[in-house]
Amino acid sequence: MFLIKNLDYTKIKAQMANIITLMNLGLGILAIVSIVKGAAHLSLLFIFLAAFFDRFDGMVARKYNIESDFGKELDSLCDLVSFGIAPGLLVFEASLSQLPTIGLTLIVLYILCGAIRLARYNVKEFDGSFYGIPITAAGIVMVLSTLLAAHLPILFYAILTTILSVLMVSNIRIPKM
Repeated sequence: MFLIKNLDYTKIKAQMANIITLMNLGLGILAIVSIVKGAAHLSLLFIFLAAFFDRFDGMVARKYNIESDFGKELDSLCDLVSFGIAPGLLVFEASLSQLPTIGLTLIVLYILCGAIRLARYNVKEFDGSFYGIPITAAGIVMVLSTLLAAHLPILFYAILTTILSVLMVSNIRIPKM
């Protein structure tokens, strides 16, 4: 009872977007653990839930006028885990592990390009458009593709991973929806 009386709700409100962002990160970590433990099907759920939270953190920050550089950086770090590392590991486990050296190289490339994409986004002034496809979109495409892993050849995943890597660091202009 004592703690409830002493809570400063304005501070909680000020951190609401960051709390949502951390939910994204927690779900990304759960996805990675699920993959490592052999429960890849669960990782799909966790990554999709992470995307749900990622969709709303920025909305909450703008709605309550609590946007910050800290929140922007935190969001990028969380996105790298949830839409870079987790989908990369999932695709590696679903298919590319059959070609260990090439598969690992492609997944590392994908994650590195995602990190570059996020860093570039953080240092540029946002003009209403994304440059290169967002890592969230690339990650969701990677995850969705694993639903067909039993029916698609390894070459498909090698090409898909390469294309998404290049698109993330490209200068293709994509208006924000």
